[in-house]
Amino acid sequence: MCGICGFTGKIEDREEILEKMMNRIIHRGPDSAGKHISEGIAMGFRRLAIIDLNNGDQPMYNEGKTLVVTFNGEIYNYKELRCDLEAKGHIFSNNADTEVLLHGYEEYGTSLVTMLRGMFTFVLWDLKSKTLFGARDHFGIKPFYYTLLGSDLAYGSEIKSILEHPAYKKEVNPEALENYLTFQYSVLPETFFKGIYKLNAGHYFVFKDGEMQITRYFDPTFAPNETLDHEKTVDKIDETLQESVKAHMIADVEVGSFLSSGVDSSYVAASFHGDKTFTVGFDYEKYNEIDYAKSLSSKVGIDNYSRLITTDEYWDVLPKIQYHMDEPLADPSAVALYFVSETAAKHVKVALSGEGADEFFGGYNIYHEPFSLSGYQKLPLGLRRGLAKIAKAMPVNFKGKNFLIRGSKSVEERFIGNAFIFTEEERAKILKAPTGKYDHKDLTAPFYKKQENSDDVTKMQYIDTNFWLIGDILLKADKMSMANSLEVRVPFLDRKVFELARTLPTRFKVNDRNTKVAMRAAAHRHLPDVVAEKKKLGFPVPIRIWLKEDKYYGIIKAAFTSKAAEKFFNTSEIVRLLDDHRSSKADNSRKVWTVYMFLVWYAKFFQT
Repeated sequence: MCGICGFTGKIEDREEILEKMMNRIIHRGPDSAGKHISEGIAMGFRRLAIIDLNNGDQPMYNEGKTLVVTFNGEIYNYKELRCDLEAKGHIFSNNADTEVLLHGYEEYGTSLVTMLRGMFTFVLWDLKSKTLFGARDHFGIKPFYYTLLGSDLAYGSEIKSILEHPAYKKEVNPEALENYLTFQYSVLPETFFKGIYKLNAGHYFVFKDGEMQITRYFDPTFAPNETLDHEKTVDKIDETLQESVKAHMIADVEVGSFLSSGVDSSYVAASFHGDKTFTVGFDYEKYNEIDYAKSLSSKVGIDNYSRLITTDEYWDVLPKIQYHMDEPLADPSAVALYFVSETAAKHVKVALSGEGADEFFGGYNIYHEPFSLSGYQKLPLGLRRGLAKIAKAMPVNFKGKNFLIRGSKSVEERFIGNAFIFTEEERAKILKAPTGKYDHKDLTAPFYKKQENSDDVTKMQYIDTNFWLIGDILLKADKMSMANSLEVRVPFLDRKVFELARTLPTRFKVNDRNTKVAMRAAAHRHLPDVVAEKKKLGFPVPIRIWLKEDKYYGIIKAAFTSKAAEKFFNTSEIVRLLDDHRSSKADNSRKVWTVYMFLVWYAKFFQT
């Protein structure tokens, strides 16, 4: 795992600028550094040494020194690719996975990306043609950012590298803020920094003569096969996951595993045959999973290392969290990932984690909704719309209010992922200068279109895979682990696992009683029943409680009435949200937290 950065062009002081860019991401690769500077290009690299510790330094060159590459990630099928390339006459000089990118590009050109199995972003410069080729992995596990500066390009594993380029002028993107308020994460291709973009998952680019061409090479669509046999499918899930875990163990350093109380991380931890697991919990009884993790680790013969996070520690680390995140993220569990990564990094360089199982195998509790709404949605649409309008107009919350409102909408109208914080009307009310871009349906519609003939659960999976997974789950996994110089690998987010998971019929994923039906059956073979059947919880954080306590209410009240808040928000409206929550008029904890995390981020990047 590493960090990459660089830029094209003939700007003065290239080496000094590149050094500053590299220093901003030293946490991604504290073991060593490397540069390539030649006509038209400056490429930087920070290394966290995992494979071929003595010979894997970058930038790396082909034999003729006509190609140079910097690479962040791991290629799990690099040995198979190497054998294929050697049979075609290519000569390798080391045992690192990076070198297959050079020879693979020589042999296959841009088609190379379709052959890779792993998590990666990389850039490859052709010194003869002055062409830059780069790619991001199939599911967006590794981040990649870029900006166009006239006819030049600057890029990096993190936005903070690009901020060091003197031609980029830092400015907040108001459209990113507006849509963040709905999704709780940065959802647009253009980031919170105006003019800086994300390269989307499953895409590659070619940059030449000032022109940027971006191509999608992979689309994780679902194609349920209703003829699959349940028992044979369960066998195949376990076989495929075990093989994926084994592939993800390739390293010349020790590999550990994160462990919560959920079936995903427990399944991985029980399968990886390592020696160490890592867990964190909060100093609230209902929010502590440490005892469970120690019990399971003991049963499978693995040492567990844990950390109890105090409330003050949680709040004190928030500015650091938002700094490392690059863009605001309002997911409270990001802090837990920071501390579990910090704990793991004291013992190992690599840890496995369970991200992706919910999206691929149907694990989120919200996937029950099509079943719970099915009876009600047999009523005429006009009647349901009318009942929803009455429910919305009522000033108090009552049991069933949300059911009536959501039941009046199609899945395309109501579902954008696992978070839906502010509606368009609500965010227009709290913003001082709303842009009106975009409606959430405008953003999700092209994705719903691709799965238009699927059932509602499958549509929801595809939306989560393209939005929630990339924008929230994988963002925090990468940024929080790399903040602690730890590589996190995700065996569920594997091409072979997905090729199986995409074919599962909905009845193997979700029914009216459970989620991840077939995957849980496979997990039973390695876990106690109580773990394999445990309801999806996520990482619980007691924000709802904290916001009613004087100390933390006061911290947020001060932020909501600050000059920064006045710049972006109607402060009376956001203070009202906070006060209504404190007085128990409404549970506004998620809305309050979303606004507050933006202000913490803004202070870190624009007021220091």
